[in-house]
Amino acid sequence: MRLLILADTHVPTRARDLPSEVWDQVNRADVVIHAGDWMDPRLLDALHDATAQRSALLLACWGNNDGPELRARLPEVARATLDGVRLAVVHETGASAGRDKRMAAAYPDTDVLVFGHSHIPWDTAAPGGLRLLNPGSPTDRRRQPHCTYMTATIAESAVHEVELHRL
Repeated sequence: MRLLILADTHVPTRARDLPSEVWDQVNRADVVIHAGDWMDPRLLDALHDATAQRSALLLACWGNNDGPELRARLPEVARATLDGVRLAVVHETGASAGRDKRMAAAYPDTDVLVFGHSHIPWDTAAPGGLRLLNPGSPTDRRRQPHCTYMTATIAESAVHEVELHRL
């Protein structure tokens, strides 16, 4: 199962659309994960349509910059179990100091926590094994050298091949 992991797309405030490379990945993914800060429901609609046409899953939450329409359509925390891997998707996790321990305590029944907000790529494992992934942003690099997104696979009840892609 191929995952595309996104966050902080900020369309259309930071970019008119997702980069073409990201849309190519949408077309290849079995699951598209988005950790909030969409900014406009039109991107949610476009991703939903693209995944629905392929029978792919869109697993997404709202972020702090998302208004009432997006908050009405998306949960604060999205959850799914895929091939035995328990996923949670949330926008904010607080300060980086102590994040692994805090999130392990906050999400004890989760194997992988995808988050956003900082625009800073992150890939760590907390004590106890919780994997924390932040794909950065494909449209707003902020203080990072590149815009980024992640891909991964789930097979045999585990996450494999987590890769950070630079745009």
